[in-house]
Amino acid sequence: MLDRTILHLDLDTFFVSCERLLDRKLNNRPVLIGGTADRGVVAACSYEARTYGVHSAMPMRTARMLCPDAIIIRGNSGVYSEFSEMVTEIIRERSPLFEKSSIDEFYVDITGMDRFVQSSYQWSRELREKILHETHLPISFGLSTSKTVSKVGTGEAKPNNHILIPQGNEKPFLAPLSVKKIPMVGDKTYHKLRSLGIERVKTVQEMPVELMERVLGKNGNMIWKKAQGIDNTPVVAWHERKSLSTERTFEQDTTDTHQLRSIIVAMAESLAYQLRKENKLTACITLKIRYTDFQTYTRQKRVPYTSLDHTLIETVLDLFEKVYDRRVLVRLIGVRLSNLVGGTYQMRLFEDSEKIIKLYQAMDNVRNKYGKNSLKRAVGMDTVNLGGMNPFKGTKE
Repeated sequence: MLDRTILHLDLDTFFVSCERLLDRKLNNRPVLIGGTADRGVVAACSYEARTYGVHSAMPMRTARMLCPDAIIIRGNSGVYSEFSEMVTEIIRERSPLFEKSSIDEFYVDITGMDRFVQSSYQWSRELREKILHETHLPISFGLSTSKTVSKVGTGEAKPNNHILIPQGNEKPFLAPLSVKKIPMVGDKTYHKLRSLGIERVKTVQEMPVELMERVLGKNGNMIWKKAQGIDNTPVVAWHERKSLSTERTFEQDTTDTHQLRSIIVAMAESLAYQLRKENKLTACITLKIRYTDFQTYTRQKRVPYTSLDHTLIETVLDLFEKVYDRRVLVRLIGVRLSNLVGGTYQMRLFEDSEKIIKLYQAMDNVRNKYGKNSLKRAVGMDTVNLGGMNPFKGTKE
């Protein structure tokens, strides 16, 4: 079996870099991107702003107090998606197998490429140079035998640089780093490890795996392996999904507008959760109605990129009012989301307050733990006993 060679690429301060390409006056200035009102949240910030203690997901009011001279920009997810697609196309053209894990982050499996090129490291450097030359976006990479080590390597290489971690050097490379650098170690896990006196990866490497399991459960085992540089997670071939949709065909055609509205609310809510789970955003919402005489009508509306229930629900209800004007029996109703892009958590911060973000995080945590149907809006729950069928007959495109 060939030893794996995994490349991780990450566009540096991606949103800020895009804005600076559009406006050179932003270069070398502290820049904040996110909600412009005091109740907004920082989606991204430049390295200059970080020196003041600013970080992403910080309330904008706090960031402005820490860095009063910062330039604040609302953010444009459509523009960022276009730049991301430029980078994706370059990687797609040259890579044997790649995975786009977010709008600004990629993994490439180049195992065995040394048989065809001078070296995998040289090939990776040439790919990075091509991206820099054609897009002018700063990008860093880490190259190692696994996703975990390469991702950590990229973080250490930043800004706008690269690093090679040769086979056999994984543990020595990780050992002096903070345990917070290990993927999967969030704030709660980090504080728990710190309360046990664990600060560096080296300490985890020296601990019995059974102790980590007792402290952190199943995650303890995974974190212990990552600390050893052990990660066999494959690079999953990336195929861009074009749309998400669901529809319902009624056993008995209906004119009950209350039930129809309830169904499309539940559909929008379910699709929004699926978007967030898959780290996607949509910019086009379509409502479909088929009447008892098989006449079918659709109406669509473009919206700023989003994955939030309340935005999608408001839109589909508005579309329903515009489409449903025949006042005849309805046979089928459906909702479709298209123009999908990979959307990181930060992209949803452009329009959201900290309160809304925490609400959606809490709702999704409940659904992740107890199932996607465990939490619903009351208006969307009145979808049963309509023709004696299940609420949805779902389809995915």
